[in-house]
Amino acid sequence: MAESIIGAMLLRAGLLSLSLLLASRILGLARESAQAAAFGATGLGDVVVLMLTLPDWVAGLLASGALAYVLLPHWARQTPDAQAATQRRLARSLLLLGAGLGLLLGFGRDPALSILAVGVPQPLRETASEAMIWSALALPLALLAALWSTRLQHLRDFAGMYGANLVVNGVLIGAMLWIAIGHQNTWAFRVFCLFFLLAMGLRLLWQAWRLRRGVFPGDGTDAIRVPASGDGPASPAASVWLWAGLSAGLPLALPFVARSLASQSGEGALATFNYAWKLIELPLVLAIQLVATLAFPAIARALADRTDTGHRSAAADTAIRAAMALAWTLACAAAAGLFLGAPSLAALLFGWGRMDPPALSRVALWGASGAWSLLPQAVTAVGLTVLAVQGKMRLAALAYGAVLTGLLGAGNWAGGDGERLMVMLNLAYVTVAAVVLVALGSAAKRWLPLRLMAATLSGVMLAAWIRHALPAVDTPTGLTLAVTGAFAVVFIGLLSGPDLRHALRR
Repeated sequence: MAESIIGAMLLRAGLLSLSLLLASRILGLARESAQAAAFGATGLGDVVVLMLTLPDWVAGLLASGALAYVLLPHWARQTPDAQAATQRRLARSLLLLGAGLGLLLGFGRDPALSILAVGVPQPLRETASEAMIWSALALPLALLAALWSTRLQHLRDFAGMYGANLVVNGVLIGAMLWIAIGHQNTWAFRVFCLFFLLAMGLRLLWQAWRLRRGVFPGDGTDAIRVPASGDGPASPAASVWLWAGLSAGLPLALPFVARSLASQSGEGALATFNYAWKLIELPLVLAIQLVATLAFPAIARALADRTDTGHRSAAADTAIRAAMALAWTLACAAAAGLFLGAPSLAALLFGWGRMDPPALSRVALWGASGAWSLLPQAVTAVGLTVLAVQGKMRLAALAYGAVLTGLLGAGNWAGGDGERLMVMLNLAYVTVAAVVLVALGSAAKRWLPLRLMAATLSGVMLAAWIRHALPAVDTPTGLTLAVTGAFAVVFIGLLSGPDLRHALRR
């Protein structure tokens, strides 16, 4: 009876998590659309993109992923009092870190702009410098929000986790729509900056309220009363923080660095690359990474059984192969849809307000060029899940560091061209996927559904050929082609063998 109650509770939590994640991502996409309407692919658009994304990017690079990798297992070994003490110590440390980084950014804002947004025109440099100060003020808030989000994840309060993003995006969308309607001047921009800081503060208030409740969503019981084995160590080892930070932070750095390199080509290029990457990021997060996240518990249990018995686990092979099959097929379907419908998707999401047709064309071209990266990222997402369970993420972290260095070194060759930068990202993700497969060892041969992968890849290649052969179409026709192409790839996967059918039944 107790097991059935717990199972039902986790099912409700999973459905709530998925629903709120979808709502959060859709509202985030609406924010990008409102941003395009308010600022377009202009120099001011570059400034706004940088100001809005820099605090959370720094928090993600330095803290968010590392906090989850390190603290969730650590808190599982601590009593509630020890968990609270750990949280307080880290909160103070992160606030001090954020304040220090904010001061560095504030005093070094002009050199930072020369690196992160070189294409901002001279008349807007003062405005951009002011925007960097607002980002600096938001840095401590973003780092504290990352810690509190991890705590909410530990409490399984998914409404608190994802609801925080809804709060931020809701405030920013309202402010952007106000600007898009007709308030497009320096005074309006400064009011928008105040709304930006307000949104960051409201996110913390939301998280603080959820933390004070400390309940499972919809359950009404104390989330912290789960028995703990003891106080555990006061703080995880520095090496644990190091590899967790590198494994979580370096993947975030790749598109961010590519976006900054795109700024070399002039005013509006940073914003254009940002919108193009959003076309890739949405299926990446909502399909590929979600599959890896949902498969994590089954893979962890199956691999733990294999460790306990010392024998090969059929359950582990089945779980990992199913996750690979589903993630790869969804990646191929999304890539085919982008190849066939990128111009229509760009027009639908960003083609209003201050976005001009040439900028939309670049968004579509760059987004389609980067669609190839979805395929290796699907392999990497599932592979990293396995490596995380096995505690073997060092090689993957080193691979990300190497390709990031290569991306920086090849920046001059790209010359700010977004299409070339997308090609470089494609190669970087292929390299990381190859390293992950090497780290998985000989077992990777059993876990890769090669026939399914070859069949769906042929569908993607056909979609890419059709894109070049077809003339330009209107937005409804393009969207129809995108949906048709995506479903066709899934159908090819179903016909190629039992792997995808087995994955969908799990």
